Amino acid sequence: MAQYQGLTAEMYRAVVAIVDDRMKEIRVVRQEFDRLVEAHARTEAALNRLSEAQARTEAALNRLSEAQAQTEARVRELAEAQARTEEEFRKYREASEARFARIEATLDQLVKAQAQMEARLRELAEAQAQTEARVRELAEAQARTEEEFRKYREASEARFARIEAVLNRLSEAQAQTEAALKRLSEAQERYREASEARFARIEATLNRLSEAQAQTEAALKRLSEAQAQTEARVRELAEAQERYREASEARFARIEAVLEQVVVQLQKLTDRTGKLEGRLLELTYQQKAGSYFGHLLRRPRALLPAEIEDQLEGRITQEEFRELLAVDLLVSGRPRHLAEAPQVWLVVEISATVDRHDVERARQRADLLRRAGLRAIPTVAGEDATMGALEEAKTHKVLMLQDGRSWFWEEALAEVLQ
Repeated sequence: MAQYQGLTAEMYRAVVAIVDDRMKEIRVVRQEFDRLVEAHARTEAALNRLSEAQARTEAALNRLSEAQAQTEARVRELAEAQARTEEEFRKYREASEARFARIEATLDQLVKAQAQMEARLRELAEAQAQTEARVRELAEAQARTEEEFRKYREASEARFARIEAVLNRLSEAQAQTEAALKRLSEAQERYREASEARFARIEATLNRLSEAQAQTEAALKRLSEAQAQTEARVRELAEAQERYREASEARFARIEAVLEQVVVQLQKLTDRTGKLEGRLLELTYQQKAGSYFGHLLRRPRALLPAEIEDQLEGRITQEEFRELLAVDLLVSGRPRHLAEAPQVWLVVEISATVDRHDVERARQRADLLRRAGLRAIPTVAGEDATMGALEEAKTHKVLMLQDGRSWFWEEALAEVLQ
Protein backbone atom coordinates (compact mmCIF):
# COMPACT_ATOMS: atom_id res chain seq x y z
CA MET A 1 0.00 0.00 0.00
CA ALA A 2 1.60 3.21 -1.20
CA GLN A 3 -0.31 5.51 1.16
CA TYR A 4 -2.29 5.02 4.41
CA GLN A 5 -4.83 7.77 4.95
CA GLY A 6 -2.48 10.39 3.66
CA LEU A 7 0.68 8.81 5.03
CA THR A 8 3.41 7.43 2.91
CA ALA A 9 4.71 3.96 3.45
CA GLU A 10 7.91 5.26 5.02
CA MET A 11 6.00 7.57 7.32
CA TYR A 12 3.64 4.69 8.23
CA ARG A 13 6.55 2.42 9.05
CA ALA A 14 8.18 5.18 11.01
CA VAL A 15 4.97 5.75 12.99
CA VAL A 16 4.58 2.03 13.56
CA ALA A 17 8.19 1.81 14.78
CA ILE A 18 7.62 4.75 17.11
CA VAL A 19 4.41 3.20 18.41
CA ASP A 20 6.14 -0.14 18.94
CA ASP A 21 8.90 1.60 20.87
CA ARG A 22 6.33 3.44 22.96
CA MET A 23 4.42 0.22 23.59
CA LYS A 24 7.63 -1.45 24.77
CA GLU A 25 8.25 1.46 27.14
CA ILE A 26 4.64 1.25 28.32
CA ARG A 27 4.99 -2.49 29.00
CA VAL A 28 8.21 -1.82 30.94
CA VAL A 29 6.51 0.95 32.95
CA ARG A 30 3.50 -1.35 33.50
CA GLN A 31 5.67 -4.10 34.84
CA GLU A 32 7.42 -1.66 37.16
CA PHE A 33 4.04 -0.31 38.19
CA ASP A 34 2.83 -3.82 38.95
CA ARG A 35 5.94 -4.46 40.97
CA LEU A 36 5.36 -1.17 42.81
CA VAL A 37 1.78 -2.16 43.47
CA GLU A 38 2.87 -5.52 44.82
CA ALA A 39 5.55 -3.86 46.94
CA HIS A 40 2.98 -1.36 48.19
CA ALA A 41 0.63 -4.20 49.03
CA ARG A 42 3.41 -5.95 50.91
CA THR A 43 4.25 -2.68 52.65
CA GLU A 44 0.61 -2.18 53.64
CA ALA A 45 0.46 -5.78 54.93
CA ALA A 46 3.65 -5.22 56.88
CA LEU A 47 2.24 -1.93 58.18
CA ASN A 48 -0.96 -3.73 59.18
CA ARG A 49 1.10 -6.36 61.00
CA LEU A 50 3.14 -3.62 62.62
CA SER A 51 -0.07 -1.83 63.62
CA GLU A 52 -1.43 -5.03 65.12
CA ALA A 53 1.90 -5.65 66.90
CA GLN A 54 1.87 -2.03 68.05
CA ALA A 55 -1.70 -2.50 69.33
CA ARG A 56 -0.66 -5.67 71.12
CA THR A 57 2.41 -3.88 72.47
CA GLU A 58 0.28 -0.96 73.67
CA ALA A 59 -2.20 -3.39 75.24
CA ALA A 60 0.68 -5.21 76.93
CA LEU A 61 2.10 -1.87 78.04
CA ASN A 62 -1.32 -0.89 79.39
CA ARG A 63 -1.50 -4.17 81.28
CA LEU A 64 2.03 -3.65 82.53
CA SER A 65 1.16 -0.09 83.54
CA GLU A 66 -1.91 -1.33 85.38
CA ALA A 67 0.13 -4.10 87.01
CA GLN A 68 2.83 -1.57 87.87
CA ALA A 69 0.21 0.77 89.34
CA GLN A 70 -1.28 -2.10 91.34
CA THR A 71 2.21 -3.13 92.48
CA GLU A 72 3.03 0.45 93.49
CA ALA A 73 -0.29 0.72 95.31
CA ARG A 74 0.40 -2.59 97.05
CA VAL A 75 3.91 -1.44 97.93
CA ARG A 76 2.47 1.81 99.35
CA GLU A 77 -0.06 -0.20 101.36
CA LEU A 78 2.71 -2.46 102.61
CA ALA A 79 4.84 0.57 103.44
CA GLU A 80 1.94 2.13 105.36
CA ALA A 81 1.28 -1.20 107.09
CA GLN A 82 4.97 -1.44 107.93
CA ALA A 83 4.90 2.10 109.29
CA ARG A 84 1.84 1.30 111.40
CA THR A 85 3.49 -1.92 112.59
CA GLU A 86 6.65 -0.04 113.52
CA GLU A 87 4.60 2.60 115.35
CA GLU A 88 2.62 -0.10 117.19
CA PHE A 89 5.86 -1.90 118.01
CA ARG A 90 7.43 1.36 119.24
CA LYS A 91 4.43 2.13 121.47
CA TYR A 92 4.31 -1.44 122.71
CA ARG A 93 8.05 -1.41 123.38
CA GLU A 94 7.75 1.86 125.32
CA ALA A 95 4.81 0.48 127.29
CA SER A 96 6.68 -2.77 127.91
CA GLU A 97 9.79 -0.89 129.05
CA ALA A 98 7.67 1.19 131.42
CA ARG A 99 5.99 -1.94 132.77
CA PHE A 100 9.35 -3.66 133.13
CA ALA A 101 10.65 -0.57 134.95
CA ARG A 102 7.68 -0.74 137.35
CA ILE A 103 8.20 -4.47 137.79
CA GLU A 104 11.90 -3.96 138.47
CA ALA A 105 11.15 -1.19 140.96
CA THR A 106 8.62 -3.44 142.70
CA LEU A 107 11.12 -6.29 142.70
CA ASP A 108 13.74 -3.96 144.23
CA GLN A 109 11.28 -3.02 146.95
CA LEU A 110 10.49 -6.70 147.52
CA VAL A 111 14.19 -7.52 147.71
CA LYS A 112 14.74 -4.70 150.24
CA ALA A 113 11.71 -5.81 152.28
CA GLN A 114 13.00 -9.38 152.15
CA ALA A 115 16.42 -8.20 153.34
CA GLN A 116 14.79 -6.25 156.18
CA MET A 117 12.69 -9.27 157.09
CA GLU A 118 15.76 -11.51 157.10
CA ALA A 119 17.63 -8.98 159.27
CA ARG A 120 14.68 -8.87 161.67
CA LEU A 121 14.58 -12.67 161.77
CA ARG A 122 18.31 -12.76 162.51
CA GLU A 123 17.77 -10.30 165.37
CA LEU A 124 14.91 -12.42 166.72
CA ALA A 125 17.04 -15.55 166.37
CA GLU A 126 19.84 -13.85 168.33
CA ALA A 127 17.34 -12.71 170.99
CA GLN A 128 15.92 -16.23 171.11
CA ALA A 129 19.42 -17.62 171.54
CA GLN A 130 20.07 -15.16 174.37
CA THR A 131 16.74 -16.10 175.98
CA GLU A 132 17.58 -19.79 175.71
CA ALA A 133 21.01 -19.12 177.19
CA ARG A 134 19.39 -17.20 180.08
CA VAL A 135 16.91 -20.03 180.60
CA ARG A 136 19.79 -22.50 180.69
CA GLU A 137 21.58 -20.32 183.25
CA LEU A 138 18.42 -20.13 185.36
CA ALA A 139 17.93 -23.85 185.06
CA GLU A 140 21.51 -24.42 186.14
CA ALA A 141 21.01 -22.00 189.09
CA GLN A 142 17.79 -23.80 190.00
CA ALA A 143 19.62 -27.10 189.86
CA ARG A 144 22.35 -25.74 192.13
CA THR A 145 19.70 -24.35 194.53
CA GLU A 146 17.89 -27.68 194.59
CA GLU A 147 21.18 -29.49 195.21
CA GLU A 148 22.07 -27.13 198.07
CA PHE A 149 18.53 -27.53 199.57
CA ARG A 150 18.84 -31.30 199.26
CA LYS A 151 22.18 -31.31 201.02
CA TYR A 152 20.86 -28.95 203.75
CA ARG A 153 17.77 -31.10 204.20
CA GLU A 154 19.89 -34.24 204.52
CA ALA A 155 22.15 -32.54 207.07
CA SER A 156 19.12 -31.28 209.03
CA GLU A 157 17.52 -34.69 209.06
CA ALA A 158 20.80 -36.22 210.27
CA ARG A 159 21.00 -33.60 213.02
CA PHE A 160 17.33 -34.23 213.94
CA ALA A 161 18.07 -37.93 214.04
CA ARG A 162 20.95 -37.35 216.41
CA ILE A 163 18.76 -35.04 218.54
CA GLU A 164 16.02 -37.62 218.65
CA ALA A 165 18.58 -40.25 219.68
CA VAL A 166 19.83 -38.03 222.49
CA LEU A 167 16.25 -37.32 223.62
CA ASN A 168 15.56 -41.00 223.64
CA ARG A 169 18.61 -41.66 225.75
CA LEU A 170 17.62 -38.83 228.09
CA SER A 171 14.09 -40.20 228.36
CA GLU A 172 15.44 -43.65 229.18
CA ALA A 173 17.90 -42.24 231.68
CA GLN A 174 15.33 -39.93 233.33
CA ALA A 175 14.00 -42.71 235.57
CA GLN A 176 17.50 -43.53 236.74
CA THR A 177 18.66 -39.95 237.19
CA GLU A 178 15.83 -38.38 239.15
CA ALA A 179 18.39 -36.87 241.41
CA ALA A 180 19.89 -34.98 238.62
CA LEU A 181 16.48 -34.08 237.20
CA LYS A 182 16.73 -30.48 238.18
CA ARG A 183 20.08 -30.14 236.58
CA LEU A 184 18.93 -32.04 233.65
CA SER A 185 15.73 -29.95 233.54
CA GLU A 186 17.73 -26.79 233.64
CA ALA A 187 20.11 -28.16 231.10
CA GLN A 188 17.17 -29.34 228.98
CA GLU A 189 15.59 -25.90 229.30
CA ARG A 190 18.75 -24.36 228.02
CA TYR A 191 19.01 -26.92 225.32
CA ARG A 192 15.37 -26.35 224.42
CA GLU A 193 15.90 -22.64 224.19
CA ALA A 194 19.01 -23.17 222.13
CA SER A 195 17.17 -25.70 219.95
CA GLU A 196 14.24 -23.34 219.51
CA ALA A 197 16.64 -20.62 218.51
CA ARG A 198 18.34 -23.00 216.14
CA PHE A 199 14.94 -24.22 214.83
CA ALA A 200 13.90 -20.58 214.44
CA ARG A 201 17.02 -20.01 212.39
CA ILE A 202 16.35 -23.17 210.40
CA GLU A 203 12.73 -22.13 209.79
CA ALA A 204 13.85 -18.65 208.75
CA THR A 205 16.35 -20.21 206.37
CA LEU A 206 13.65 -22.52 205.06
CA ASN A 207 11.30 -19.56 204.61
CA ARG A 208 13.96 -17.70 202.71
CA LEU A 209 14.55 -20.78 200.59
CA SER A 210 10.80 -21.09 200.01
CA GLU A 211 10.59 -17.43 199.01
CA ALA A 212 13.61 -17.87 196.73
CA GLN A 213 11.94 -20.97 195.31
CA ALA A 214 8.74 -19.02 194.76
CA GLN A 215 10.66 -16.21 193.12
CA THR A 216 12.52 -18.74 191.00
CA GLU A 217 9.23 -20.35 190.01
CA ALA A 218 7.75 -16.91 189.24
CA ALA A 219 10.81 -16.03 187.17
CA LEU A 220 10.57 -19.35 185.41
CA LYS A 221 6.87 -18.71 184.80
CA ARG A 222 7.67 -15.30 183.37
CA LEU A 223 10.41 -16.82 181.27
CA SER A 224 7.97 -19.52 180.14
CA GLU A 225 5.41 -16.87 179.25
CA ALA A 226 8.13 -14.87 177.46
CA GLN A 227 9.20 -18.05 175.72
CA ALA A 228 5.59 -18.73 174.72
CA GLN A 229 5.26 -15.16 173.48
CA THR A 230 8.54 -15.52 171.61
CA GLU A 231 7.37 -18.78 170.09
CA ALA A 232 4.02 -17.19 169.21
CA ARG A 233 5.84 -14.24 167.66
CA VAL A 234 8.12 -16.61 165.78
CA ARG A 235 5.05 -18.51 164.56
CA GLU A 236 3.45 -15.24 163.52
CA LEU A 237 6.65 -14.26 161.73
CA ALA A 238 6.79 -17.69 160.10
CA GLU A 239 3.15 -17.38 159.05
CA ALA A 240 3.80 -13.84 157.81
CA GLN A 241 6.87 -15.13 155.99
CA GLU A 242 4.79 -17.92 154.46
CA ARG A 243 2.04 -15.47 153.46
CA TYR A 244 4.70 -13.19 152.01
CA ARG A 245 6.23 -16.12 150.16
CA GLU A 246 2.84 -17.20 148.82
CA ALA A 247 2.00 -13.62 147.83
CA SER A 248 5.43 -13.27 146.23
CA GLU A 249 4.97 -16.52 144.34
CA ALA A 250 1.52 -15.38 143.23
CA ARG A 251 2.92 -12.02 142.11
CA PHE A 252 5.81 -13.72 140.35
CA ALA A 253 3.29 -16.09 138.74
CA ARG A 254 1.30 -13.08 137.52
CA ILE A 255 4.50 -11.43 136.30
CA GLU A 256 5.50 -14.64 134.51
CA ALA A 257 2.02 -14.88 132.97
CA VAL A 258 2.29 -11.29 131.77
CA LEU A 259 5.79 -11.98 130.45
CA GLU A 260 4.48 -15.05 128.63
CA GLN A 261 1.75 -12.91 127.07
CA VAL A 262 4.40 -10.36 126.10
CA VAL A 263 6.50 -13.12 124.55
CA VAL A 264 3.46 -14.45 122.63
CA GLN A 265 2.58 -10.96 121.40
CA LEU A 266 6.21 -10.31 120.43
CA GLN A 267 6.27 -13.64 118.60
CA LYS A 268 3.06 -12.73 116.75
CA LEU A 269 4.51 -9.33 115.90
CA THR A 270 7.74 -11.02 114.77
CA ASP A 271 5.73 -13.43 112.62
CA ARG A 272 3.76 -10.57 111.09
CA THR A 273 6.96 -8.63 110.46
CA GLY A 274 8.56 -11.72 108.95
CA LYS A 275 5.60 -12.21 106.64
CA LEU A 276 5.73 -8.56 105.57
CA GLU A 277 9.48 -8.83 105.00
CA GLY A 278 8.96 -12.02 103.00
CA ARG A 279 6.24 -10.41 100.88
CA LEU A 280 8.37 -7.33 100.23
CA LEU A 281 11.26 -9.61 99.34
CA GLU A 282 9.04 -11.49 96.88
CA LEU A 283 8.00 -8.21 95.22
CA THR A 284 11.64 -7.14 95.07
CA TYR A 285 12.69 -10.37 93.35
CA GLN A 286 9.76 -10.06 90.92
CA GLN A 287 10.57 -6.47 89.99
CA LYS A 288 14.36 -6.95 89.86
CA ALA A 289 14.56 -10.41 88.30
CA GLY A 290 17.19 -9.16 85.88
CA SER A 291 19.45 -7.99 88.68
CA TYR A 292 19.08 -11.16 90.75
CA PHE A 293 19.13 -13.78 87.96
CA GLY A 294 20.89 -11.97 85.10
CA HIS A 295 24.31 -13.38 85.97
CA LEU A 296 22.86 -16.90 85.59
CA LEU A 297 20.33 -16.56 82.73
CA ARG A 298 20.11 -14.62 79.49
CA ARG A 299 17.10 -12.27 79.40
CA PRO A 300 15.52 -13.70 82.57
CA ARG A 301 11.76 -13.38 82.69
CA ALA A 302 9.84 -13.39 85.97
CA LEU A 303 6.43 -15.08 85.92
CA LEU A 304 3.73 -16.29 88.21
CA PRO A 305 2.42 -19.87 87.83
CA ALA A 306 -0.96 -18.63 86.58
CA GLU A 307 0.76 -17.10 83.52
CA ILE A 308 1.83 -20.51 82.19
CA GLU A 309 -1.43 -22.30 82.93
CA ASP A 310 -1.91 -23.09 79.21
CA GLN A 311 1.47 -24.85 79.05
CA LEU A 312 0.63 -26.93 82.09
CA GLU A 313 -2.96 -27.82 81.22
CA GLY A 314 -3.39 -31.55 80.72
CA ARG A 315 0.10 -32.35 81.96
CA ILE A 316 -0.50 -32.16 85.71
CA THR A 317 -3.57 -32.62 87.87
CA GLN A 318 -5.69 -29.81 89.32
CA GLU A 319 -4.34 -30.58 92.78
CA GLU A 320 -0.77 -30.34 91.50
CA PHE A 321 -1.56 -27.07 89.72
CA ARG A 322 -3.04 -25.65 92.94
CA GLU A 323 0.22 -26.64 94.66
CA LEU A 324 2.18 -24.81 91.95
CA LEU A 325 0.08 -21.67 92.46
CA ALA A 326 1.73 -21.35 95.89
CA VAL A 327 5.18 -20.91 94.28
CA ASP A 328 6.60 -17.49 95.12
CA LEU A 329 8.18 -16.90 91.68
CA LEU A 330 9.03 -18.58 88.36
CA VAL A 331 11.98 -17.34 86.29
CA SER A 332 12.68 -18.57 82.74
CA GLY A 333 15.73 -18.08 80.54
CA ARG A 334 18.71 -19.75 78.92
CA PRO A 335 21.90 -20.41 80.86
CA ARG A 336 24.22 -17.47 80.23
CA HIS A 337 27.47 -19.41 79.82
CA LEU A 338 26.08 -22.31 77.76
CA ALA A 339 25.18 -21.01 74.29
CA GLU A 340 23.51 -24.23 73.12
CA ALA A 341 21.67 -24.97 76.34
CA PRO A 342 17.84 -25.04 76.24
CA GLN A 343 15.49 -22.87 78.25
CA VAL A 344 15.29 -23.66 81.96
CA TRP A 345 12.82 -22.65 84.69
CA LEU A 346 13.79 -21.59 88.19
CA VAL A 347 11.14 -22.55 90.77
CA VAL A 348 11.92 -19.97 93.47
CA GLU A 349 10.90 -20.08 97.14
CA ILE A 350 11.63 -16.74 98.84
CA SER A 351 12.06 -16.20 102.59
CA ALA A 352 13.86 -13.62 104.71
CA THR A 353 15.71 -16.54 106.34
CA VAL A 354 15.80 -19.70 104.22
CA ASP A 355 15.41 -22.96 106.16
CA ARG A 356 15.10 -26.68 105.41
CA HIS A 357 11.35 -26.41 104.76
CA ASP A 358 11.91 -23.81 102.01
CA VAL A 359 14.42 -26.13 100.31
CA GLU A 360 12.00 -29.06 100.52
CA ARG A 361 9.10 -27.01 99.08
CA ALA A 362 11.27 -25.81 96.17
CA ARG A 363 12.22 -29.40 95.36
CA GLN A 364 8.64 -30.66 95.47
CA ARG A 365 7.29 -27.87 93.26
CA ALA A 366 10.17 -28.17 90.79
CA ASP A 367 9.29 -31.87 90.47
CA LEU A 368 5.74 -30.87 89.48
CA LEU A 369 7.07 -28.67 86.64
CA ARG A 370 9.36 -31.48 85.51
CA ARG A 371 6.34 -33.78 85.27
CA ALA A 372 4.83 -31.18 82.94
CA GLY A 373 7.92 -31.48 80.70
CA LEU A 374 9.73 -28.30 81.75
CA ARG A 375 13.38 -28.20 82.80
CA ALA A 376 12.82 -26.96 86.34
CA ILE A 377 15.57 -26.07 88.81
CA PRO A 378 14.57 -25.86 92.51
CA THR A 379 15.71 -22.50 93.86
CA VAL A 380 15.63 -20.78 97.26
CA ALA A 381 16.36 -17.10 97.82
CA GLY A 382 16.59 -14.81 100.85
CA GLU A 383 18.72 -12.48 102.89
CA ASP A 384 20.00 -15.23 105.19
CA ALA A 385 19.98 -19.02 105.47
CA THR A 386 20.27 -21.61 108.22
CA MET A 387 23.05 -24.19 108.27
CA GLY A 388 20.43 -26.87 107.76
CA ALA A 389 19.20 -25.15 104.60
CA LEU A 390 22.74 -24.92 103.22
CA GLU A 391 23.32 -28.62 103.88
CA GLU A 392 20.00 -29.61 102.26
CA ALA A 393 20.63 -27.39 99.22
CA LYS A 394 24.11 -28.81 98.73
CA THR A 395 22.96 -32.42 99.16
CA HIS A 396 19.97 -32.16 96.77
CA LYS A 397 21.56 -29.74 94.24
CA VAL A 398 19.22 -26.83 94.91
CA LEU A 399 20.23 -23.37 93.67
CA MET A 400 20.54 -20.90 96.56
CA LEU A 401 20.56 -17.10 96.22
CA GLN A 402 21.52 -14.98 99.18
CA ASP A 403 22.06 -11.24 99.14
CA GLY A 404 23.15 -11.17 95.47
CA ARG A 405 25.34 -14.30 95.68
CA SER A 406 24.57 -17.78 94.35
CA TRP A 407 25.56 -21.28 95.41
CA PHE A 408 25.27 -24.72 93.76
CA TRP A 409 24.28 -23.28 90.33
CA GLU A 410 26.57 -25.56 88.32
CA GLU A 411 25.37 -28.67 90.18
CA ALA A 412 21.67 -27.77 89.87
CA LEU A 413 22.05 -26.91 86.13
CA ALA A 414 23.90 -30.14 85.38
CA GLU A 415 21.19 -32.07 87.20
CA VAL A 416 18.34 -30.59 85.13
CA LEU A 417 20.20 -30.79 81.79
CA GLN A 418 20.80 -34.50 82.24
